[in-house]
Amino acid sequence: MTADPATTYAAAPGAEYAETASQAYRAALQVIESVEPRIAAATRKELADQRDSLKLIASENYASPAVLLTMGSWLSDKYAEGTIGHRFYAGCQNVDTVETVAAEHARELFGAPYAYAQPHSGIDANLVAFWAILATRVEAPELAALGVKHVNDLSEADWETLRNKLGNQRLLGMSLDAGGHLTHGFRPNISGKMFHQRSYGTDPETGLLDYDALADAAREFKPLILIGGYSAYPRRVNFAKLREIADEVGATLMVDMAHFAGLVAGKVFTGDEDPVPHAHVTTTTTHKSLRGPRGGLVLAQPEYADAVDKGCPMVLGGPLSHVMAAKAVALAEARQPAFQSYAQRVADNAKALADGFLKRGARLVTGGTDNHIVLLDVTSFGLTGRQAESALLDSGVVTNRNSIPADPNGAWYTSGIRFGTPALTTRGFGAEEFDRVAELVVEVLTNTEPSSTGSGGISKAKYKLADGTADRVHAAAAELLNANPLYPGLTL
Repeated sequence: MTADPATTYAAAPGAEYAETASQAYRAALQVIESVEPRIAAATRKELADQRDSLKLIASENYASPAVLLTMGSWLSDKYAEGTIGHRFYAGCQNVDTVETVAAEHARELFGAPYAYAQPHSGIDANLVAFWAILATRVEAPELAALGVKHVNDLSEADWETLRNKLGNQRLLGMSLDAGGHLTHGFRPNISGKMFHQRSYGTDPETGLLDYDALADAAREFKPLILIGGYSAYPRRVNFAKLREIADEVGATLMVDMAHFAGLVAGKVFTGDEDPVPHAHVTTTTTHKSLRGPRGGLVLAQPEYADAVDKGCPMVLGGPLSHVMAAKAVALAEARQPAFQSYAQRVADNAKALADGFLKRGARLVTGGTDNHIVLLDVTSFGLTGRQAESALLDSGVVTNRNSIPADPNGAWYTSGIRFGTPALTTRGFGAEEFDRVAELVVEVLTNTEPSSTGSGGISKAKYKLADGTADRVHAAAAELLNANPLYPGLTL
């Protein structure tokens, strides 16, 4: 199937662009090689490995050459702690320009009143959001009640009171096995330690989010923060309903859209399914479905903007100016009409992948998908997620194991495999290719069986892949990959 050129990096640049990028990368690698040849070799090998594997990890994608080249600049050399126009270091006028442009693109792309481009990652973005909400909802009223204007004016006794209040607030987020993220209150994560947390799950029969049950949990628990969003839930969410629930119990609605930000930016999710108009604070990464550099963003309604803007020094250190520049480039790309076509293909391809699994008898959590994620229950193949992940990797299919609701194998071995379509969609894959991918995955899992432990039991990690399976699947995958090359025309 011929890919829509508007959705890939093959078309917009053209041959001249590819040759220019090739020259840039060859020159850069020669410079690196003169200092540490092992790093240059590993960089070349990474491109080769990515070109030769079916990348189906939902949190990964391929950034454009323009985004990647933007990160390799002398902007990396500049310290710029503080905010635009108010830095703790001199000589930050160019960083001010970079951050201003990145925030401008983010506001326009997502229709947000305020955008903060400094977070280094999604976890950093969530920490900034948490503390901004605490500062707005807890710290400011407490200072007023104590008759002081600034935390520096507090007595030690007052500090102790404030610390107890800040560290004893309630957070309600989606549980990890239902599809939530570590930072949504998972106990070993800082979010589970700094808050008195509780989790909401999904309907045990359908695997779907039960809004009535969530509302009941919120009424009973009365959280300060209600978190929406997910990392492994294969369905859309009605954020208008989440806002209604939050308002009823007096909670701040925070949405983590790190996984599906590209579908929001690409107008696949609109209205009640677009979190930005409904959430008080929205966080995201800039890689994944947004197809930018590794980093984070915070979007906020006006009442939270001042507190978010204090992310540095509240949570963050010096911003990564070269990454903020790359965010600006990626966000500019996402504002082009071609990105909307790409985002729609991501969702369409996920449905094709899900349909391909279902017609071959595989079991999917929630029975399908309507976003970019497909979550496969591998217990029907007699495997754990770890065994399935390893067997697929042996066959050139890169995925990650993932918990499923009420997972009998826990968070380490798991019972599921999470698939995502953004990366291969970037390469130009369409519905026919994803149906073939489903066929290859089922072939691998059907031809894999658990191995016994040394004591005679069945291992949750060891497995045996039938002879010839890996070679067959590798060969079939190569045909798909060669027809949809990664960074076409780019030669090192």
